[in-house]
Amino acid sequence: MLERISAGGMAEVYKAKQVGAEGFERPVAIKRILPHIARDPNFIAMFQAEAKLAVQLQHGNICQIYQLGRHDDSFYIALEYVDGRDVGAVLDYHQKQNRGIPLPQACYIISRACEGLDYAHNKKDNAGKPLNIIHRDISPPNLLISYEGEVKLIDFGLAKAVGSSIQTQAGIIKGKLAYMSPEQVRGGQLDGRSDVFALGIVFFELLTARRLFRRDSDLETFDAVRQCKVPRPSEINPAIPATLETVLLTALARNPDERYASAAAFHEALRAFVLRERMTFRGDQLGEWMRKMFPPRRS
Repeated sequence: MLERISAGGMAEVYKAKQVGAEGFERPVAIKRILPHIARDPNFIAMFQAEAKLAVQLQHGNICQIYQLGRHDDSFYIALEYVDGRDVGAVLDYHQKQNRGIPLPQACYIISRACEGLDYAHNKKDNAGKPLNIIHRDISPPNLLISYEGEVKLIDFGLAKAVGSSIQTQAGIIKGKLAYMSPEQVRGGQLDGRSDVFALGIVFFELLTARRLFRRDSDLETFDAVRQCKVPRPSEINPAIPATLETVLLTALARNPDERYASAAAFHEALRAFVLRERMTFRGDQLGEWMRKMFPPRRS
């Protein structure tokens, strides 16, 4: 174990080093369930379900799970370490400057996230049966950008596969409130379009450097998501073209039937915009941009 990276309500994450024969070393992240949570068998079961689900997801835009383990009374997951920052840090940086991030970077980040989501949404088990995975917690902290320009989805801990024995506890709304879809805050039936909506919120905030639904209290935030009144992003950032605004507002449609039917459809709309505008952008350019914004710490 080298250092603690972050801590949330359920678990804390450490940077660690895995060692092996002949001097083998690789950095990993260790997600450890918090002691006061570890006493609750329901949360233990949820934590184990996360690992068993996520280990089946092997995609370049999803953080890879290596191992589920137990040390004394503590459960942990060893997963791929991403050397970089999350989208929340990128948002904070640009909010302080009161400007959205450049369009090429924003489109690239969201496009890569769409690819990871589409893979997860369509993942099947070994028997060919759809797992029907929904992330349910797409938000800036769960989107990582490495200093090499990789974009990775993390934390499928709130994902729910058909047939899962772990059910949402009554009265508890899972996920981060300001990044939920209207149907999620209502406790309605969810499918992949809920994740599309959440990713649309992140896209809106990247382009405008404004929080879309977050308010001063949970009750106000809940009501803002439920009403789903989305301002025209071009009124906040005039650099947003009408065609891109249409893409964004389609992802943020209150009615799921009026949204993109899938993350793949969202990705294709972004791809068409980028090609039409000849807005070429590559992962190595994203990495260079990240390194300038956040000079990597040397351990």
